[in-house]
Amino acid sequence: MIFVDTGAWIALLNKKDQYHLDAVNVLEGLHQQQMRLLTTDYVIDETVTRIRYDTNHSLAVLFLNRIDLLIETEILTVVQIDETVFTAAKMLFLQYDSVRLSFTDCTSFAICSMKSITKAFAFDRHFQMMGIDLLQ
Repeated sequence: MIFVDTGAWIALLNKKDQYHLDAVNVLEGLHQQQMRLLTTDYVIDETVTRIRYDTNHSLAVLFLNRIDLLIETEILTVVQIDETVFTAAKMLFLQYDSVRLSFTDCTSFAICSMKSITKAFAFDRHFQMMGIDLLQ
């Protein structure tokens, strides 16, 4: 199972993103290996918002439609952030006061820990700080 972060989703959709080609290549490799993907509702929220603000509404809608397709084809699992994950994320957020982590990052790290996920499709180096390898 591979965790997919906001930066990877954005890079896949936005051809102007500096990581676009890298993201397409990683996704192609994951597809060839028939890897299952996992993300969270917070990551989807963050991605939709960033796409909407940085590009346009129609691209954000396209993203949501692709997420639905990935779920329907059982390639992607979306985890809902519940009270347990929220509490674990809050503990991480409080612990790392000198590191610029978003709360969404902390929820992602908590999920990876809880699900024993060791690899992330991400461009955020903070995953490595948490012992999660980046696919690039």
